[in-house]
Amino acid sequence: MTSLSSIEPAPRGLIDVRPALSVVGVLLALLGTAMLMPAMIDLYFGNADWIVFAGAALITVFVGGMLWITCRGRARSITLRQAFVMTTLAWLALVVFGALPLYWCNLNLSLTDAIFESMSGLTTTGATVINGLDNAPPGILFWRAQQQWLGGLGIIVMAVAVLPLLQIGGMQMFKTEAFETPDKILPRATQISGMLTLVYVGLTMACALAYLVAGMRLFDAVTHAMTTVATGGFSTHDASFGYFDSAAIEMIAVAFMLLGSLPFLLFVRIIQGKPADLFRDTQVRVFLAILAGLTALITIRLLFNGLPFGEALRDAAFNLTSIMTGTGFATDGYHLWGSFAVTIFFIATFLGGCAGSTSCGIKTFRIIIVWEDLKQHLRRIVYPNAIAIKRYNGRPLPDHVSAAVQSFIFLYMALFALLAVALNLTGLDTLTALSGAATAISNVGPGLGDVIGPSTTFAAVPDAAKWLLSAGMLIGRLEIFTILVLFIPAFWR
Repeated sequence: MTSLSSIEPAPRGLIDVRPALSVVGVLLALLGTAMLMPAMIDLYFGNADWIVFAGAALITVFVGGMLWITCRGRARSITLRQAFVMTTLAWLALVVFGALPLYWCNLNLSLTDAIFESMSGLTTTGATVINGLDNAPPGILFWRAQQQWLGGLGIIVMAVAVLPLLQIGGMQMFKTEAFETPDKILPRATQISGMLTLVYVGLTMACALAYLVAGMRLFDAVTHAMTTVATGGFSTHDASFGYFDSAAIEMIAVAFMLLGSLPFLLFVRIIQGKPADLFRDTQVRVFLAILAGLTALITIRLLFNGLPFGEALRDAAFNLTSIMTGTGFATDGYHLWGSFAVTIFFIATFLGGCAGSTSCGIKTFRIIIVWEDLKQHLRRIVYPNAIAIKRYNGRPLPDHVSAAVQSFIFLYMALFALLAVALNLTGLDTLTALSGAATAISNVGPGLGDVIGPSTTFAAVPDAAKWLLSAGMLIGRLEIFTILVLFIPAFWR
C-alpha cells in the first residue's frame, strides 16, 4: 500500500509498468509464503501434496522476489494509469500462481479447472469444479479457504484505498469518509490497511471460535470462518452447510456473513469509540432493510409449501443472506422452492452488500443513489421550478457521482447480458446461462438449475464457458471500469 501513498497525474507517453510490477512482485512473494501453511497441513496429515505446495511456494516467491528486485526503485510514486495496470496485473498474477497447487495436486484438475477454481477463490466467488470435497486432501481444502480469505482482505483494501482514487462507479464519494479528517486517506493508506487487517483477523478468529463452540471440528471451524468472513462460500463438504444440519451453526454463519458485508471502516470507528456511526450509515440501514424484506417474502413462500414457521425462517434467512451477500453457502436446493423463490434469489444475486466490505454485486450505495436520482427527477416533473437536492448520508450528492453510478449499472447489466448470450452459445441452456452470468459477474458462487445449482458444481460446464465465467468473475470483482479502461487505445498513449 505504500506505493499508493503518492499518486501523480499521468504524464503523456507510454506507461512505465515497472512500478506496477514491483507491487505485483511483493504480492506474489506474500502469496508464495501463504502456500507454506497448506504444505504444513498436508505434511501433518501425511498427504504427499505437501511437496506440491512447497514447490509452488518456492516458484511463486522466486518470481515475486525477482520482480521486486528488478523494479523496486520505480515504486516510490505511481500515476493514475499505472494504478489501473497494477490492479489488474496483480489479480491476474495472483490467480495464475494460486492455481499452481490446484493444477499439480492429486485431484487431476485440468489447467482450465485450476484457473477457474483459483479465480473463484481469490475473487471470493465460491463457484467450484471439485467433486468429492469430503474426501479431498486437507491442504487443498485449506488452500481454497485461504485464497478466499486473502482475496477478501485484498478486496477491502482495494475498495478503501484504490477504487476511490480511480473514481470507479461512484466509489470516489468514499474517498473522504475514511476518517474524521477528509483528506487523510492517502497519506495514511498503510495505517488504514493495517487497522482493517486487524479487524478482519479479529472477526475471523471470533467466527472460528463460535463455530467451534457450536460443534464444528477445528479444521472445519477455521476454514469455514475464513470463507464466511470473506463472504466467499467455499466449503469442505459437498453438501456445504447442509452437512452440519445445525440451526446454531447456520445462525452464526448468518451473523458473520452480515458482518462481512458491512463497511469495514465503520468497524474501525467502533474501535475508536463511535459505535453509533454504524447505525447512522444510510447504506447499512437500507442493506439490512432489503435483506429483511426479501427474507420475509421467501419465508411466506416456504410457509405455503407446508414448512413450519421456524424451519421456513431458518432456511430463508440462511440461504438468502448467503446469496445477497455473495457468500454462496447453501443448505438446500432453493431452486426447487418454486418460480417465485427462484425470481427472488435471482434478483438478490445482483444486489450485493455495502461498499468497503468483502461483499459483491452492484452494492447498496449505488441502489440508494439511483433511487435519489429518480426521486429528484420526479420532483422536477411535478415542480419544474423547485430546487431538489439529492443527498446521501445527509450530504449533497454531486452530479458526477450520479453519472458514474448510472454508467456503472448500465455497463454491469450490459456485460451480464453479453456474458449470458456467450454462455448460451457454448451449449448451456437458458437458465444455466443466465444464472451463470449473474453469479459470475456478481461473484456469488452457485447458480440456478440442475447444472450449476446450489446442490451441484461447475464441473460439467464446457471449458469455453469456464473461461468466460472466469473473465466475468474478474471483471465483476474489479468493478468493471478497472479492466475495460485498459482496452481503450488512448489509455496506452
